[in-house]
Amino acid sequence: MAIAEAYVGGISLNLRKDLAPRAEVTATVKHGEKLEILAYRRRFAKVRTQSGAEGWTDGRQLLTPEQMARLRRSAERAATVGSQGKMTPFDLLNVHIEAQRQSPTFYQLQEGESADLIGHRVTPRHAPPAGTPLPPDAPMDSWSLVRLKDGRPGWVLSRMMMMAIPDEVGQYAEGHHITAYFPLGSVEDQGQTRQHWLWTTIQSRINPYHFDSFRVFVWSTRRHRYETAYIERNLKGYYPIEVHPMLEGATMPRFSLIFSARDGVLYRRTYEFQGYHVRQIEKTAWQLPREEEEDSTPAAPAPPPPKDSSGGLLARVKDKLKDLFNR
Repeated sequence: MAIAEAYVGGISLNLRKDLAPRAEVTATVKHGEKLEILAYRRRFAKVRTQSGAEGWTDGRQLLTPEQMARLRRSAERAATVGSQGKMTPFDLLNVHIEAQRQSPTFYQLQEGESADLIGHRVTPRHAPPAGTPLPPDAPMDSWSLVRLKDGRPGWVLSRMMMMAIPDEVGQYAEGHHITAYFPLGSVEDQGQTRQHWLWTTIQSRINPYHFDSFRVFVWSTRRHRYETAYIERNLKGYYPIEVHPMLEGATMPRFSLIFSARDGVLYRRTYEFQGYHVRQIEKTAWQLPREEEEDSTPAAPAPPPPKDSSGGLLARVKDKLKDLFNR
């Protein structure tokens, strides 16, 4: 009889006849498949597939129905979020369900494969126990939320990815990390098409904001090189950055960025080109949307702790010592 439901969190899971590491594999299940939980043993769960196969697996690789529903909602939201640029991994890279190293991996990006950057988050490398404050010197990880080619969103370690902006532009990052980039039109020069670019950068990824400067590069047909048309530094900026479609009669598109002023108030600022110059044309107060709260439930429904009618081992030891000394 099933005591709970769960879904496969990882790319695939082998179900085994018993808990021995080399036990016979009874079935292999894939990400998203529905399972029935039949029993628990410590952190392991005995499950039954939809076809009736039974076996044991690590409960940390399973998702609750609530977590699976949250994943579906995340996929729906991701479809509406604008890309902040293409990212590619340096090597084979795990894509996680949540921004945690222990979170199940549901996909692997291949070297050279691209994904759309749509978000960013900083989380503790090792989550503290519930109710325990995070130490001020706790190591943190920077995570990038990416949208895969099939539309599914997932989290990857930011340091394992790079933005796919051309090297002839990326060389001007001055040691900072490029966090978004957009083409802003093009010009013809000496038989070649050259793009103009908007990009954002940050000195350290371990920050709650997404960029600390932005720059507009234009290709100079006079000097045959890239030049900075506009730059702002020392910002606290946030996604999404948007490039608006070109208006009728305009030679360059407008773009908008969100960042805080010295008073700490967030503003959405819109800029436009005038030839090779950039000027701000609009400024409106802005409020960041609230992110969906992280699900703090375990990967699969945890079994209730076994009851110890004798009061526990420590209590029994204390009672035994009392008997010895009171004789």
